[in-house]
Amino acid sequence: MSDLPKFVEIHEEGPREGFQIEPGPISTVDKIKLIDALSRTGLKHIQACSFVNPRLVPGWADAEQVVEGFMAHEDVEYTGLYFNGNGLDRALAFKDKLSISGSISLTASEGFTKKNLNRTHEENVSAMKRHVTSHLELGIPVNRIGVMAAFGCNYEGDISPDTVVQTLKDGMAIANETGAEITLFSLADTMGWAAPHRIEKVIGKVRSVWPNMGISLHLHDTRGLAIANAYAALKMGISRFDSTVGGLGGCPFAGQPKAAGNICTEELVLLCEELGISTGIDLDQLIEVGRLAEDIVGHQLPGELIHAGSLDAFRRERLQ
Repeated sequence: MSDLPKFVEIHEEGPREGFQIEPGPISTVDKIKLIDALSRTGLKHIQACSFVNPRLVPGWADAEQVVEGFMAHEDVEYTGLYFNGNGLDRALAFKDKLSISGSISLTASEGFTKKNLNRTHEENVSAMKRHVTSHLELGIPVNRIGVMAAFGCNYEGDISPDTVVQTLKDGMAIANETGAEITLFSLADTMGWAAPHRIEKVIGKVRSVWPNMGISLHLHDTRGLAIANAYAALKMGISRFDSTVGGLGGCPFAGQPKAAGNICTEELVLLCEELGISTGIDLDQLIEVGRLAEDIVGHQLPGELIHAGSLDAFRRERLQ
């Protein structure tokens, strides 16, 4: 337990992740309502929308209207996802409201690169060089390398830690060539292949090459192991996670349309609280937002605390 962090930084991605995959239309008003509610929970980082092709992701055809509509809190950083120059231009229209930074986004699986982006790995590396260069020319920092399918892939099976390291080396080569200064690696369990021992092996291997690099995890709960994986990472000192309220989300290109979404923010906060780790988030208020999210999507979400409540609430109400 000696490596447990004292504070965990949680990046909420429920609006973007959730509304990109929900089958039914979600109104712009409801999207704004959820973002505004999340802003009042103590969260400091919220990915609010996705500036992507509305033909491919119709759930975010109203990205501009959502960003225009939510009430930004001064102490909260809001971001929007984008993949190309057109998406960047759309995001830049809201540079006074959104925090905009670039990243080098690669995949440890050639099969998923083709499925997700219709590119080979080499083509994606070339695209990322252009992507980074365009950001730096505009004065937009690029300090992150993200690796999708870092723990396994529905199209290629198990992904070795060596493959993850090589993918990160490809990203670092892009950074060195373009002059980007990388301070963070983000490792994504895009299709829910991670288990605690894989978390330990991959993080251990990455740290053996880059011992001082920051590491963030993006965990999916596809096979019910997300919270166990987070615990394994916490014990290794990982202190930054992406998550989604209520367990919203999932990848539309992963080939598992009925799978559970991302690690649930409420459950991650509960785990941290029970371990004595601060998050700065009001868990009871966050649970209420999870219930709001469930009402908005119109079906039960994976998050267990929506129905069970927090342990502290139980202690207050039943044990005093």
